[in-house]
Order: sequence, then C-alpha cells, then structure tokens
Amino acid sequence: MPALTGNGGPFIGRPLPRFEDERLVQGRGRYTDDFTLPAECHAVFVRSPYPHARIRGIDVAKAAGQPGVLTVVTGADYLAVGGAPIDHFADPADARDHTKRAFRSLPGNMSVDIAHAPMPVERVRYLGEPVAMIVAETLAAAQDAAEHVAVDYDELPCVMSVEEALRDDAPRLEESLGNNLAVDAHFGDADATERAIAASTLVIEKTFVNQRIVNAQMEPRSAIVSYDAATGTFTMIAGSQGAIRQRDTLAAALGVERDKVEVICPDVGGGFGTRTNLSPEQPVLAVAARRVGRPVRWTSTRSEAFLTDYQCRDIVTRVRMGFHPDGRIAGYACEIVGNVGAYTVAFVPMANSFRIMTTVYHVPHASVVVKGVMTNTVPTAPFRGAGRPEATYAMERTLDIAAAKLGIDRLEIRRRNLVPYDRLPYTSAMGLTYDSGDFASNFDRVLDVADWDGFADRRASARRRGRLAGIGVANYVESPVGIPHERVDVTVEPEGVVKVVTGTQSTGQGHETSFAQVIADHLGITPQQVRLISGDTRIVKSGGGSHSDRSMRLGGALLVESSGTIIAKAKDILAHHAGVPVENVEFTDGMLRTKNSNETVDVFEVARIAKEDGTLPENLRGPLSASASFTGRMPAYPTGAAVCEVEIDPDTGVTQVVRYTSIDDAGQAINPLILHGQVHGGIVQGVGQALYEGVVYDIASGQVTTGSFMDYAMARAGHMPSFAVDLVEDPTNGNPLRVKGGGESGITPALATTINAVVDALSEFGVDHVEMPATPAKIWALINEAKGGST
Repeated sequence: MPALTGNGGPFIGRPLPRFEDERLVQGRGRYTDDFTLPAECHAVFVRSPYPHARIRGIDVAKAAGQPGVLTVVTGADYLAVGGAPIDHFADPADARDHTKRAFRSLPGNMSVDIAHAPMPVERVRYLGEPVAMIVAETLAAAQDAAEHVAVDYDELPCVMSVEEALRDDAPRLEESLGNNLAVDAHFGDADATERAIAASTLVIEKTFVNQRIVNAQMEPRSAIVSYDAATGTFTMIAGSQGAIRQRDTLAAALGVERDKVEVICPDVGGGFGTRTNLSPEQPVLAVAARRVGRPVRWTSTRSEAFLTDYQCRDIVTRVRMGFHPDGRIAGYACEIVGNVGAYTVAFVPMANSFRIMTTVYHVPHASVVVKGVMTNTVPTAPFRGAGRPEATYAMERTLDIAAAKLGIDRLEIRRRNLVPYDRLPYTSAMGLTYDSGDFASNFDRVLDVADWDGFADRRASARRRGRLAGIGVANYVESPVGIPHERVDVTVEPEGVVKVVTGTQSTGQGHETSFAQVIADHLGITPQQVRLISGDTRIVKSGGGSHSDRSMRLGGALLVESSGTIIAKAKDILAHHAGVPVENVEFTDGMLRTKNSNETVDVFEVARIAKEDGTLPENLRGPLSASASFTGRMPAYPTGAAVCEVEIDPDTGVTQVVRYTSIDDAGQAINPLILHGQVHGGIVQGVGQALYEGVVYDIASGQVTTGSFMDYAMARAGHMPSFAVDLVEDPTNGNPLRVKGGGESGITPALATTINAVVDALSEFGVDHVEMPATPAKIWALINEAKGGST
C-alpha cells in the first residue's frame, strides 16, 4: 500500500464545480433511452395480476398474429434456448473476512439462494412478475399485442408480511424448504448478553419498523440489447451501478462465456443501490434480440416501476436493551427480520445492520438473531445506507425512550455511552474495529451548530403561532463494505491527456471531477487534462462498480498507487534518455528534472520520449501507463451526528422540517462541494422515508395500493429547509487518500433524528413513538386520541 498522502496537492480538497454538470444541465447527457440503434424494435412485458398463482397455460397465438409483432417470448422459450436463473450472489462477502459469506461464516448459520427465474414457467410469486414478452416493430404495436396474451392462472394463497410468512401454516414460497426462511443466523455472545440484560435496572423492549419503500429513480429502468450473430456476442446498453457485475451475471443467465457479453452503461439517472443487481427483464431481452436478429429496446413505465422495481428497506428490528441506573448500556440483544421478497436478490441490508448495530456507543455485550423471510412481494435490494439507517434508527430511538424512563437528559445518556476518542482503535461487540472518528466532538459540534440551547425560545415562538415544535438528535457511524475487488488503468498520452479506466462507476457522484482531482495532484497536471472511462466492459477489465461508499475508498487508493508507478517509470525513462542515474531524477511540483539541470519536463513530455526514443530499454518503450488492482477489505468508518427540528400543525397533523444540521466526518474530503451535495441528497431521502414514503400492500389480496405518485408521497424541495452541513475530518489510516466515504452520510442518521424530533413535539400528549412514515393522518390521530377525541 502506498504511503499516506495527507492533504495531497493543489486540487484535493478544493470545491471544484463538477465537470459533468455542464453537459448534464444543458440536456446533453445520454441516458439509455436516448440511444437509437438501426433496425431496433420494441418490447412490452405481460405481467401477473396476482401475487401468487400457478400458470396453467399461456396462449400467445393471437398476440403473435397481431400487426407488427416479431416474436413472443415466454418462460418456456427462455429455458428452451439455455436460459438460466439469475444468480444475484444474495449473501454478500463478510465485512471482516471477504473470503466468507456474511451469513455462512459461522457454524449453525444458514442462508439459501432461491433461483430467480427471469420469467417463471409454473408459478408466479409476486404481483407484476413478467410471464411473457411481446417484441414488435413499434411500441404501440407491442402494447396492443400484449392485450391478446391469454394466461390461465390458478390463484394461490399469498403471504405479504414477515409475520404471516413465519407462521407454521403459511404458504411456502419455495416448496423445497420447510419454511419461508432464506436467512437464519446468530451472532454475538447470547448468554453473556442475556445475563447483562437480566441484571439491568431498566430493560427497553421495543419493535422498530423500517417500512418498505420504492427507489423511484428519476430515470426508469431501461435496456437495449443487440446480438451479433457473426461473433455470437450480446451487447446491452443499460444504466447500472457496475457494468462488470452486470456482464458477469447476464452471461451466466444466458449460459455463455463472459467474453460473449458486452455491457455499456451511459449516464444514469439515479442508482442508490437497486441498480446493482441485474433485472429479470434483461436476460429475456437478450434472448429476444438473438431470436429476431435486431436490437430490442425496453423502458419501464412509471407504473411498472412502482410495481416491479426491486424495493427497499422492509426490516423489523426487535430491541431488548438493558441499562444501568446512570444510563450506561449494559447489554443489547436484537432480532433483525428482513422481508427479502419472492426471490433472494440481496441480504446486504441485514448484513450491514447487524454488524453496525451498536453504532458509536460502547456496548459491552451484544447479540443478534437475523432472519431473512420470503414473501409474495417484489424482491428487496439495497437502498442508500443499506442497513445502517435501520440500525441507527433502532439505537437512537431506544436511547430517547430509555432517557425518558430513567429521567436522564437525552443528550447526557448519549454522552455517557459514546466510545471515547482515547479508546480508538475500538472493536465493537460485533467485531468491527473503528480506527478513527471523534464521536463526542462530533456530537458537541452538531449541538452547537444547531443552536440546541436556543431551541426553548424557538419552541415558545412556535407555540404562540399554534405549532408544536420538536427537536431530535442522532449519532451515527457507517461500515462501508461492498464488492471486495477493484482495478484502475492509467495511461499518460503525449497529446496532453491522461486516460483513467476504472471499474467504479458514477451514477451521479461526480467521478469525472473528483477522480480527476486525485490524478491531477499526483501527476502534476490539471484536472481538466484527465479523461475518465468507466461503465464499458469493452474497455474496463474488472471492478466492482459503485455502492457502499467504495468508489474513492478503493478506486481512489488505486489511483494513488498507479500514479506512483507512473512517476517511478517516468524517472527511469528520463534517466535513460538523459544518460544519468535514476537517483539523479527528481519529481517536484509536478515536474521531472535531472539534478544540476534547470530543464524540466512534465509527464506528457516523458510519454512522448517513451513513444519516440528507440534507444530506451524495451520495458520502458511504448505507452507510459500503469495498472493497479486490489482484492480484500479496505475498511473505513464515516461518522457524524445530525439534529432535526420540526413544527407540527396540531389541527392537521402536518409536519414541517424547519431546521436540519448535519456534522459529517468522511475523512479527507476530495471535493467538499460534491460531498455537501451527497449529504443534502441523503438527508432528503431520509426525511422522506421518515415522514412521507411507504409501500402499502393489501394483505388479503396482495394488491399494491400505492402504485403511482398520486398514492405514494415523496419529499419535495418545498418540504425542506436550507441545511446546515459542516464537514469535519478525522481521516482514516486505512487507505492512502485517508478517505472514509460520504455518499450515505446524510441518510444514515436522518430517519432517527427526524422521528426523534416528531416524538419530542408530541411528548406533551404522552407519545413515546411514532411509526414511519409519520404522516399527517397518523399524527392527527395520536393528538386527537390523547385529547380524548375519536380517531
């Protein structure tokens, strides 16, 4: 690993405006649906109207005979040409040992992978599951023909909630299993934890629900797949969070070698986790493209997106936490129950949640039971934070409740439990080792910036206006993990451009700018001279994509390593060219020179020499380039604290966030402007879940009642105040750039601090908890009930 670089050179740490914004805000971005290929045709999917049913038969004859129809593909057709289920690698690599699966790392624990058929043949398992696909000359023709597909269903009992699914008599999602458990795992010292809780003065037992939400990216899922019969190669254009993973998964589903699949990822209109996994429609599009010999395109409608996009959260955390009389935590036992849906797409949120469950607090004894439960719902996948917001929510809500029960100030109970800075490195009861992060200082800082002490006056002012004011606080720490492999390739071209090929992949994080800042500092060039290439498997050799705060943590570290290799090689080239020992070549202030000489050259001139000087040794001739790769864990722990202030109209139950403060330690900030934007976006998504969002299924019928933006509320710009965001830096020593990551910082404490504020506003009515989303109807009912009225 290269030496730590501190604050770097002139560009790292500067709030440069994003280079990519110029084209994006002018409408010059290119998203999947912006591409048009010659002779392309259009696909429409026929989807199940039932959450659970046997397929007795599918009659496509009438649909196939409609004008403009080129082909109809069913699940049987997909299997007939060698199509296989999608392997999502649901059980991720363990946070501590990447060679093991998270839920198979200990004896007695289990997880199962349920084959995800892109199009089922015998049984549909969730509402909206695709059962047939029409391919036609035009979109309208495909839509019309889809109306003529006749599917004979035998409706089966459905199970929509984890509580139902865990019953002994519940319908089985996977008939080969004796129950609906996809994960059943235990971690920590359960006996010691139970003894500690039993000896406690106060035991809080509470269930916290992180409701199911939709991702709702601005850009719906979209893909264009073509097939080259001469080479047997499939090419897919589709937005994703990692082209390499998409390629590998698609190749396996199609039963072909990886070199027979190319994936191109253009601009992406939002990822947030669910675009990490392959969608079931994509392998079917590939089969159709091979069958018709033309490119096949499909873009999800917004209605399809609400119905069939991988959904998020849906985790229940049952807490048992014991406290000493002074408020110190004695022991923490919890059960994490995740609704994984109809197929096992991702167990990542549950894995992250249990590992970080003790958050920033010293918990001497902790244990956890994790259950992943299958239901007749759309499969769930990671969503921004992916388990850390859920863990933070459970911890911070419990601390508020315990403080009230013990008669201890809610700030003081946190101070008494925070891991002290002088105890770092600190290993939590779940085995994570925090190497940096001044938790107490962050806590004090957020209270100061938020003017916590001035809240009493603001509450009195709100009261005079007929409003109920509340304030909440939450501390957090994250555990970035992700795919444990990354690679970068860097080439210096004599024409004055440095090409960087990386396996990480931006979905809006500003990589074109921040990666350029890193390379510029280490090669002595300007960021404008860097060209970033990603998201194209024809060029990118390997890499894990972007998720879990991994891009700069892994990719940035490899940029430093490859830059060092290039400078070392450049010194060798210049030494041979000048006829001096390599020890006499220096690299300072971005320039190379030989000692006792006033002449200097930059890396571009050295690249020209390497290309043109035929007297150089063979290993120094040719492109001035370097590659670097890494496999393993490069842990870092972003941390911070947030304060939310709300006002509630007691007559309507409407909650308005009036102030929000966030203190975030993301390690060394490569570009503070971009980092601020990441925090802002995360805050809005977190507040949105806390107050507005929630997927609602009718338990009896399994039908979705929140299938459009008419029924599904999301946070809007007008709902938010200006945010007070303050970046602090206690850099990690775990990577050469000393970065921790900031993409998930805003959202991780937002759920907890928002609900803490809402509960504080309602405390005069005896309310100690409000389930998310804290909608106006829910809050109005609580107020009215407390007043003795009818709800």
